[in-house]
Amino acid sequence: QVQLMESGGGSVQPGGSLGLSCAASGLSMDANYCMGWFRQASGKEREAVGTVYTDFGWAYYADFVKGRFTITRENARGKLHLEMNSLSPEDTAKYYCAAGLRRSGQRCDFEEDNYNYWGQGTQVTVSS
Repeated sequence: QVQLMESGGGSVQPGGSLGLSCAASGLSMDANYCMGWFRQASGKEREAVGTVYTDFGWAYYADFVKGRFTITRENARGKLHLEMNSLSPEDTAKYYCAAGLRRSGQRCDFEEDNYNYWGQGTQVTVSS
């Protein structure tokens, strides 16, 4: 069974930094995946933060990131990090790690339907 576990959430002051981690278990060694970070603020729809190819390590980010966040792949099977800098109250949200099977030639886009597995999320609160 595939399981994703986020960690690292908490409270941080505006302008501060926070690092999140996602550990995945149960992913097939014979397959490639898209993995990504998503977030959902209270009363708002969930949105993509960024995605990464597990086989290539290429990362793509939503426009609102504006260079502040970095997604890194620690290994080829499901360990991700999200380093967030220059945080603002608008970044307050529950952050989710997600994974989806990547077919040959498939782009790791931001469509949530492409991600089959989701973690429970970790809360990030940015306030004074």
